[in-house]
Amino acid sequence: MNNNDYREVIDEDEKKETPAETEDSARGAQQDKDNAAKPPEQEYEDACYICRRPEHIAGKMIKIPNNICICQACMQRTFDSMNGNGFSMDDIMNMGMGRIPNISMINLSDLQGGMPNRQKLKRKKTQEDAKPAIDIKKIPAPHKIKASLDEYVVGQEQAKKVMSVAVYNHYKRIAQEQQGDVEIEKSNMLMIGPTGCGKTYLVKTLAKLLDVPLAITDATSLTEAGYIGDDIESVVSKLLAAADNDVERAEHGIIFIDEIDKIAKKRNTNQRDVSGESVQQGMLKLLEGAEVEVPVGASSKNAMVPMTMVNTRDILFICGGAFPDLEDIIRERLNQEASIGFRAKLRDENDADENILSKVTVEDVRKFGMIPEFLGRLPIMFTLDALTEDTLVRILREPKNAILKQYEKLLEMDEVKLAFNEDALYAIAKAAKEKKVGARALRAVIEEFMLDIMYEIPKDDNIGMVTITKEYVEKTGGPIITMRGCVGIEEKGVMPQIAAGV
Repeated sequence: MNNNDYREVIDEDEKKETPAETEDSARGAQQDKDNAAKPPEQEYEDACYICRRPEHIAGKMIKIPNNICICQACMQRTFDSMNGNGFSMDDIMNMGMGRIPNISMINLSDLQGGMPNRQKLKRKKTQEDAKPAIDIKKIPAPHKIKASLDEYVVGQEQAKKVMSVAVYNHYKRIAQEQQGDVEIEKSNMLMIGPTGCGKTYLVKTLAKLLDVPLAITDATSLTEAGYIGDDIESVVSKLLAAADNDVERAEHGIIFIDEIDKIAKKRNTNQRDVSGESVQQGMLKLLEGAEVEVPVGASSKNAMVPMTMVNTRDILFICGGAFPDLEDIIRERLNQEASIGFRAKLRDENDADENILSKVTVEDVRKFGMIPEFLGRLPIMFTLDALTEDTLVRILREPKNAILKQYEKLLEMDEVKLAFNEDALYAIAKAAKEKKVGARALRAVIEEFMLDIMYEIPKDDNIGMVTITKEYVEKTGGPIITMRGCVGIEEKGVMPQIAAGV
């Protein structure tokens, strides 16, 4: 046998595997296959079905049939209770077959199907995957924030300027809170303005532009702890839900509490004020910044809802309200300051001032019923102007999603063009102004005279254009109806017009 033949025999022997090696290879291949078949790490972490604590608080979970997770502490308490009832080895065998005996604490049929995602907490990111929540280089400057607000909100220049600066400073505070020895305070805001002037719309637009979670809640539903209604912590719970149960993202969000004037101190009452001053006192810790335990996926705390801790230190709070009768308090103060003499200001000149809210002071709001501790945690206070007829006309047609553009889009789906005369727009604004509910009245006025048009137009395919006139808005005439064959002649001014009610 030559050397080459001997080398081939050795190679063939090395290729052969012993039975033990073959078994190890098969086991390793099966393990690799099982690892590949495992699903990726879940986006949400498990919570105990008994104590409802999430995995990062309760520790490693024990999984039993029907996709149920129980923490080790609750499982130990369950075993202890079973031992008192005569727990035997046969019961252990039953557990191995998927049946847990003598457990009155858990109803497996009720728990089948698992916990919904809205009540599950998102897993915290590892240090490798963790990214800074706020990048100071990506924070838009105040003038850019205001320019973006101008595309959606008409008027309210001072309010948009104040909000842009406050939000910019707030997120700079979050981005640099770890740097330096100077601690910057929060920029919580209190906005005062008549109904329909755009308070809620401003906050919604702001949160949309910044791409941060936003929770809007009414203060009217809040009551003191222990009474029927929402607790103070339910405000933070709504923000957590808006952030998809991501605690880290929720802690950098915005909470807008509307109708804040409804929790003012009640005057001349002998009953317990469970929805007034006590709610203001309960909100003090939230506004300043504290760790609160909030329910996940529910508005109230109970035994079947998981709980988590949320720090409100970096949450921006914006409170807004119409504050009715605050004008009378301001007029009373201004009239007392009126002097006597030839150059004295007239007392009744304040009565005709439509924007008298712009002269409000902290003392006026305190007299209205807000406690000083509450106002001290809202350092930025500004007012919104009442809407004039010219502003209402601009609201009708200038914003990106203006009301007129919405109705034009609706008729465009029926291949009909909708137009408004200039006089008709001012007639709409005048009618809306008389309702005294701000910009909300515009939709009500337009819907009233557009009802017949939107009902009749789909009947006739020959209609190509509808022009709304002042007479039609004031119910003294009809709109201008243009047939399809005449739409092209309209620009030359020789269009035959049909001025009849639809």
